[in-house]
Order: sequence, then structure tokens, then C-alpha cells
Amino acid sequence: MTDKEKDTKKQAEAEAPADAEAQAAEETNPLAEALASAESKAAENLEGWQRAQAEFANYKKRVARDQELVLADTRGRVIKRYLEVLDDMERALANRPAESAGAEWAAGVELIYRKFLGFLESEGVTRVDALGQPFDPNLHEAIAQEDSPDHDSGTVTEVLQPGYMLGERVLRPAMVKVAQ
Repeated sequence: MTDKEKDTKKQAEAEAPADAEAQAAEETNPLAEALASAESKAAENLEGWQRAQAEFANYKKRVARDQELVLADTRGRVIKRYLEVLDDMERALANRPAESAGAEWAAGVELIYRKFLGFLESEGVTRVDALGQPFDPNLHEAIAQEDSPDHDSGTVTEVLQPGYMLGERVLRPAMVKVAQ
């Protein structure tokens, strides 16, 4: 082979890899773009899925909280109705006969009253301790003011109807008289 032929052959061999690299680059460029597009779409879908999961978790928490509020409200309304019965039982026991045939009957009513109080306590109902306490409009309902040398101004002097709480919620405020 002549030098010229050798140079041409070397030049052709040198150009062949360059052409192959250019051709490979042309073929991989659309693939790289497709891969980038697919990765972008996958990231977008993942973000949307994560957002939907978070929204669903928040929805479940909101529904559970709403159900708890409805249950607490229903329990409160039912128990509040029974407080009227409790008041009637307390008035009856306050006027029970000391002796005679009615005393045995009153003892039975007192047992029912204690059982009823036990039931309310088991449900989380507590009586508001108002007598001698400072007046609190969140817990007490003042229906009268009276002069009282024995009490400071704004102190509850008499409880006319006891108040009750269910946990931290006031079922019924105590009706009280307050010192001036």
C-alpha cells in the first residue's frame, strides 16, 4: 500500500468512530429526552399521590373529630335530661318522712338515688362545687344578689340548683345567689 492509501485508510478509520459516535448520540438524544420526560411525569404523579394521601388522612381525622363532637353533644343532651330527674329525687329525699311506713319507702328511693349518682359518675359527670366559691359566669348562673356580711363580694352564698359538668364541658351551670 502506498502512503496515500494508508493515510486515506487511517482517515476513514478515524472518521468511522466519529460518525458512529455522532450516530449513537443522535439515537440516544431522543431516548434521553423520553427518559427525562418520564422521570418528570413520575415525580409529578408521586407528588399528586402524596398530596392525595395527606388530604385523605386529614379528612379521616376531621370526620373522627366531628363524630366525637356529635357523640359528646348527644351524651350531654341525654345526661342533661336525667339531671332533671336527679333534682326531683333530691327534693323528694329532702322532704322524706323520718319515721313511719314512708321511711322504709324513702330508704329504697335513697338507694335508687345513690345508684343513679354512681351511674352519672361512671359516665364522667361531676357536680360543680359552687358554695363559698368566687362567682364564675362559666360555671354559675346568678339569679339573685344579696347582702352578706359573712361573705366577700362576688362569692356564692347559696346554691339553688346544682350545676354539673361532663368532663371539661358544662352540662348545666349552677343556679346561685351571690354576695354583693
